[in-house]
Amino acid sequence: MRTVSQFQTAGDVLDVVIADDGVNRVYLHDVATVDNGHKKEDVSVLHNGDQVIVVGVRREQGANVLHMTDQLEIVINRLNTSMLDQEGLYIDWVYDQRPYINRAISIVKQNVLIGGLLAIGVLLLFLRSLRSTATIAMAIPISAIGAFVFLWLTGRNLNVVSLAGISFAVGMLVDNSIVVLENIDRHRQMGKTAIKAAYEGAQEVWGAIFASTATTVAVFLPVVFIQEEAGQLFRDIAIAITSSILLSLVVSISVIPTLINLLYRNRGVSQKNKLQRSVVGPWLAAWIMRFSNLCMKNVFTRITSVVAFTAMSIVLIISLLPSAEYLPLGNRNLILNILIPPPGYSVAKQKELGRYIYNEAAPYFKEDGKDGVPQIKQMFYVGADRINLFGGISEHETRASEMMPLFNRIMQSIPGIFGVSIQAGIFESGIGKGRTVEVNIAGNDIDAIIDAARTVYGMTSQNIKGAQIRPVPSLETSYPEVKIIPDKEKLRANGLTESDLGVYVDILMDGRKIDEYRPEGTKQVDLVIKGDEALFLTPEDILNATIVSGLGDLIRIGDVAELFYTQGMPQINHLERNRTITLQVTPPPEVALQAAMEIIEKDIVGSLAKAGKLNNVTVSIGGNADKLTETRKALQWNMLLALVITYLLMAALFENFLYPLIILFTVPLAAAGGLIGLRAVNALVAPQALDVLSMLGFIILIGTVVNNAILIVHQSLNNIRYKNMAGTTAISDAVKTRIRPIFMSATTSVLAMSPLVIATGSGSELYRGLGSILLGGLGISTMFTLFVIPSLLSFFIVFEKPKIQTDSANAKDAL
Repeated sequence: MRTVSQFQTAGDVLDVVIADDGVNRVYLHDVATVDNGHKKEDVSVLHNGDQVIVVGVRREQGANVLHMTDQLEIVINRLNTSMLDQEGLYIDWVYDQRPYINRAISIVKQNVLIGGLLAIGVLLLFLRSLRSTATIAMAIPISAIGAFVFLWLTGRNLNVVSLAGISFAVGMLVDNSIVVLENIDRHRQMGKTAIKAAYEGAQEVWGAIFASTATTVAVFLPVVFIQEEAGQLFRDIAIAITSSILLSLVVSISVIPTLINLLYRNRGVSQKNKLQRSVVGPWLAAWIMRFSNLCMKNVFTRITSVVAFTAMSIVLIISLLPSAEYLPLGNRNLILNILIPPPGYSVAKQKELGRYIYNEAAPYFKEDGKDGVPQIKQMFYVGADRINLFGGISEHETRASEMMPLFNRIMQSIPGIFGVSIQAGIFESGIGKGRTVEVNIAGNDIDAIIDAARTVYGMTSQNIKGAQIRPVPSLETSYPEVKIIPDKEKLRANGLTESDLGVYVDILMDGRKIDEYRPEGTKQVDLVIKGDEALFLTPEDILNATIVSGLGDLIRIGDVAELFYTQGMPQINHLERNRTITLQVTPPPEVALQAAMEIIEKDIVGSLAKAGKLNNVTVSIGGNADKLTETRKALQWNMLLALVITYLLMAALFENFLYPLIILFTVPLAAAGGLIGLRAVNALVAPQALDVLSMLGFIILIGTVVNNAILIVHQSLNNIRYKNMAGTTAISDAVKTRIRPIFMSATTSVLAMSPLVIATGSGSELYRGLGSILLGGLGISTMFTLFVIPSLLSFFIVFEKPKIQTDSANAKDAL
């Protein structure tokens, strides 16, 4: 179906009648010519110094980046070898995310394997039995594979974050199995048959492992419902860890006892040979037991132990707590350099600027390590009215940031231009917005806004050394403008309006789209009417242009309007209906985002406000700094909620409101250990900030570090209720009984996480901070728990009564 009235060729337009008085008829071809042309070039795009057309591809929400890019590569290769090759054209890749993603996933997989092997090695070292080690090791593949199934059922993608979650869980997957197997082995040493030892051993610790698993899972409930931007990442970790931990509970009470019965039903308790005897273990256990008994020897030692360890933890938390970051920046192989040129650059000038940048960087394309700069693989340049930037990609995937000094030198060498060089972040939501504090200066008077913005800009440069500051829009008010001011009286006298005059001027300058035509077999083409470019070279030529008045007379534009040269802003942004200039401040790597935000709020904006220099404007903080504040508040409330949930859950399981409070005393001990781990990784492995992903580690610690305390409290209560032991004797026996599984589970967890914490490859920055907090928290709290919990528990366990005697007394009363 074809529209009959639509133009089919450009020549059809010339036959249009534009005037007819009944006697004379004027056609368009009488006063105009028609020609095929192109839209006026308004942007310059260069790739490695050559002019190109750029095609950006973005995935739809929910699409897999790797799959999409693979399919895109197939299509591009087909085009390059067929249609484009025939026309002498070629599509080249500028930036590809797959190397970073594939390398990050490969590193996580490798670390999962290494962590699993280390965990199995620790089990073999402790158990000195291949059968027992193989039995516990079964929990790792069953739980990990089950976690993949849960991720699939919940519609989550398998990504670096979810894989890291499973990796962190590897060490914890065997915790329940260790407790069950060790207790079964203890019962076997009493001379019981394999089936009886398996049943009674699992039954005895069932309550403890259920409580520890329930607390670990429960702390993730608040995390799943976090709505902030980081909540998406939290959910991946939460689902991965909780699903695998739940499956490990099922394995520990079903698979482990069954396998023990099958493997040992025909074997009695044999004497250990020399290889099976531990030398260090008994000595270390004896030393710990002596110190633990000393801590709860009397009231003075108990109070001293609790106060000393708690005070030390609080001091460490206060002294080691660093300023916070938002999401990890990542280590993408892409450096963006945002230029701020003088206003009014033409397209030709922009091309000249792009070629200059490429020529300055050209030696670094040929030589690797020149001036310490890694070899450049690709460069691109985009010059437009409101954005001017160039980007660089290195031949070395992990060394892109080392190109930034070179790019800064190139920008500084261009007269009248300054800019910022930023490594593109993996969670970046806009150009140059990966790690920024946005200072919004708003008001009604644009001059007052600019003055305030310049003052804030200068003070920020002084107070945050090395910070890169990008004003949006430019702080320049010298943008050259030509204003054509109409004379309203003369316009009205000639039957014209201001709108009519605007249309005439628009046509004479850049042209105006009036219609469109669609030649058969081709796409739609704009039909534009415009003045002859050869006749209108200067603004004054516009005033001399002849137009038709509303009365049908020919007049000059200069008869009804005047021309003025002036200056103005190239762009005016609005925030909540107020004119706004935004300063995007990117602090140097050694200054955390939270610290930069506090400096800007208190030392800069606060001092300027007190001095009365911001009276006519309103200053607010936004960007990722604002998101950091929101996410921190959400995490703080979720941490508090996790503590409450853990307390109530343990209160229900222990049927007591006091023992959960004792168990929760391990949390500040773990928090101190987490900060020690973070500081150690930052000093020994790689720079690591306390970002919001790392903060999640403190919530996870709440559910995991209580496990050891639960084992001690649960066994102490069992000793009193069912074995008729006294108070401190029951606690001491509980510590002695549970010290081996506590150290086994803690050591397997720590070593299983270690590869992720010490890894420095692509993607490691996502989970390194979280892992260091978990590793440090588990390691320190494991030691402290053996001394603090017994000391604190000894104050209150004296009120416990043996249930055996009570049950016997009730039976006598009944008789």
